[in-house]
Amino acid sequence: MLNIVLFGPPGAGKGTQSAKLIEKYQLVHISTGDLFRMHISNDTSLGQQVKQILANGLLVPDSITIDMLEEEVQKNPEAKGFIFDGFPRTVAQAEALDAFLEGKGQKINGVVQLDVDQEEIKTRIAERQKVSGRADDDAEKLLKRIDEYFSKTIHVLPYYAEQGKVVQVNGIGEIETIFTNICSAIDAF
Repeated sequence: MLNIVLFGPPGAGKGTQSAKLIEKYQLVHISTGDLFRMHISNDTSLGQQVKQILANGLLVPDSITIDMLEEEVQKNPEAKGFIFDGFPRTVAQAEALDAFLEGKGQKINGVVQLDVDQEEIKTRIAERQKVSGRADDDAEKLLKRIDEYFSKTIHVLPYYAEQGKVVQVNGIGEIETIFTNICSAIDAF
């Protein structure tokens, strides 16, 4: 079983690279952002809660996020592994994920950190906003999301670094070059 955390700020290319990794390694992609958007579009009670939280540019509470993630893993018992995209965002979430996977006889094999500077992030998300119209890509909300990442989420990396699981990959450049570098990192896990 190959379980990878794809880590990086909003707009780092996690979704783009995940699509390529899914095809190459036959992994199941679990994006908390996609889960949140699905619940929002289906107007579930959870979706209504998440919509308000995201509209304010804040992180969804750990308890909601973890429950949704565990549900998605349970739906895929035959998976060869998972790509966790946008999760974990806190050390508590990382610990909960490790405990959950350990209970299933699994673990996180490695963490790929896409390294992208803030100016590049802003440029990418401005372009994505033109195409997708995602509410969470609004300029004001984007600044909150970037701040959340660099002030809170980034603290998850030392948790995994202490376990020797973090590999940093330059997230700026040609998509194929970045993909090749990520695959090299994964193949070394």
